[in-house]
Amino acid sequence: MSNTNSIKLNSDKKPSSPAKRWRPTLLDGVLLLAVVGLIVWLAYRSSIGISYHWRWSQAFELVFNPTANGGLPYFVQGIIATLRLSVWGMVLAVTLGTLLGLAKHSAMAVFSIPANLFIQLVRNIPPLVFIFIFYFFISNQLIPLLGLSDVLRGYSGEISAWQAFLFGPSSLWENLLSGVICIGLLSSAYVAEIIRAGLASIPKGQWEAGQSLGLSTWYQYKDVIAPQVLTAVAPALAGQAISLVKDTSIVSLISIQEMTFVGTEMANSSGLIFEIWLIVGLCYFLLCLALSLLFRRFESQQR
Repeated sequence: MSNTNSIKLNSDKKPSSPAKRWRPTLLDGVLLLAVVGLIVWLAYRSSIGISYHWRWSQAFELVFNPTANGGLPYFVQGIIATLRLSVWGMVLAVTLGTLLGLAKHSAMAVFSIPANLFIQLVRNIPPLVFIFIFYFFISNQLIPLLGLSDVLRGYSGEISAWQAFLFGPSSLWENLLSGVICIGLLSSAYVAEIIRAGLASIPKGQWEAGQSLGLSTWYQYKDVIAPQVLTAVAPALAGQAISLVKDTSIVSLISIQEMTFVGTEMANSSGLIFEIWLIVGLCYFLLCLALSLLFRRFESQQR
């Protein structure tokens, strides 16, 4: 049978209606005035009720000052570490979560039962407890068991530019791996449920149509089921990806030097508590907003 790039079984779809343009209403104006009034009132109350001397110039100088050896500012290194954790954590979460979702959707108990046990275990343990359990297990047991101690803990050679870009300095490789595994395992359970729900939403007729065309199981998934599942689960996956970026802040409690860990050290050492934490919050907001806009554009292209 010839390889088919894409099979569309629902050719009778209605043409998408043109996007509606937003027009402000009276209710929108009232809500906007209420929000502006609340902000003005909070600013006024904070100016007379909080005796705090804002030191934004010192905060920005601390955040953007290069390190003693002329390297990137410590805070910028924390942002880059957060991005690395997020990217590799997403790769692990999507890969493992997809496999778990397929296994749970499987009719074979040898696949569905272990997958369901893992998903229920991860989803019903508080994230902080899960992080502590798996961090100490990974650091003390898994890394030596895999024979990675010399590479992750005792590596003293020079690394190439692409290794530094993808994995950071070699002295922090163990921290990166531990954080990626913790965050990836934690998010994979939620990704698995998203994938399982997407598979369950496909009408039975779509599977039967693929079989009637003589497609193998691989081509049924690849050409018939996967495109429909991807369209159905894209919004939920986007939300989970954004949650994963925010969840990277949890690993600061196990001494992984991402943005929250760096912000904690800088705030405690400088006394610029409000300024540093507002900057940290703004950075997380911008990262998540950029992801949200990226996924929104992806969804609009899929329609």
